[in-house]
Amino acid sequence: MKSANPGLSGLGTTIFEVMSLLAREHGSINLGQGFPDEDGPEDIRRLAAEAVVAGPNQYPPMPGIVELRQAITAHAKRFYDLDFDWRSEVVVTSGATEALAGCLFGLLEPGDEAVLLEPLYDSYLPIARRAGADVKLVRLEPPNWELPCEALAEAFSDRTKLILLNSPMNPAAKVFSDDELSFIAELVTRYDAYAVCDEVYEHLLFDGRPHHPLITFPGMRERCLRIGSAGKIFSLTGWKVGWVCGAAETLAPVIKAHQFLTFTTAPNLQVAVASGLGKDDAYFASISTELEGKRNRLRDGLAGIGFKMLETEGTYFISADFRPLGFNGDDVDFCRHITTEAGVTAVPLSAFYDTGDVRHFARFCFTKQDAILDEAVDKLARHFGA
Repeated sequence: MKSANPGLSGLGTTIFEVMSLLAREHGSINLGQGFPDEDGPEDIRRLAAEAVVAGPNQYPPMPGIVELRQAITAHAKRFYDLDFDWRSEVVVTSGATEALAGCLFGLLEPGDEAVLLEPLYDSYLPIARRAGADVKLVRLEPPNWELPCEALAEAFSDRTKLILLNSPMNPAAKVFSDDELSFIAELVTRYDAYAVCDEVYEHLLFDGRPHHPLITFPGMRERCLRIGSAGKIFSLTGWKVGWVCGAAETLAPVIKAHQFLTFTTAPNLQVAVASGLGKDDAYFASISTELEGKRNRLRDGLAGIGFKMLETEGTYFISADFRPLGFNGDDVDFCRHITTEAGVTAVPLSAFYDTGDVRHFARFCFTKQDAILDEAVDKLARHFGA
């Protein structure tokens, strides 16, 4: 038989599925895959259930129901003073991963260059390459994750079509500073490029940090595509409701890609998310406050065992250097070891790099019940004799 597409068939199973399967096999506490263990607000879930019964349950408008597109634009205005036209500058997608695919398929052509920052979410690289791009990888190094401005500038060229920016950044848990964002904006303008901005963790920042979308910086309104996620905002990751906002001309090819990827998204979920985006300020403030407490709980527990903890400025995740524990092996070995022997699962940080030697960090997810986080720390402490 003729071979399948090597760009996709040659890929391994995502590390999240590999580690989650191993966790299930061994009855391990899964702090690897990034999802909460409690569902989001009940009022939103009830509204989604009622909307299924009430209907309609047929195809909604391809770019999203009017109520949700209007709610998304109101959210952007409310939090960032951004003005989008809900008719032409918003498209609802089946999750942020589909939004990313739509942006990359819509903008990239074979031979274009795309600049990606490592460590990176695992879908970025295969989607960009499948779109035909020559990918230029620029590495951020632990433990400080500073933007390497010289290396980033060298990665841009006349062939650069776009940069993909994730802030707050998974898995580094970094929030890019205004100076770093300004530097990126200058490069995007200088090389007449686009910026695809994955901002799904926009409300999950800690220690009083604000979120500043790149699209708010000078010259970026026509060049940025801004991706959001209801799954992250409302702890409803299984719903897979996302969106993209951007200037009408920039967004148009993304909408064309969307119509051939999923075409639309479940109408009852759209109705519920539209309502949720109108929640009061107290709700949005509570998201980061609650998660910050969980971050502190897991950080302090792991540090007490002997892990060297990396800074966590946002997202669901915290990374730890396990070398002080005296473990003899790399991060893949370590994550398998603690899953099978200690009953706690993490994800190796090297999975977020295309190549390289970042082999001594494990990433833990802290969006779990406090009792579960405490149990995980206790298991690790007993295992490592802390």
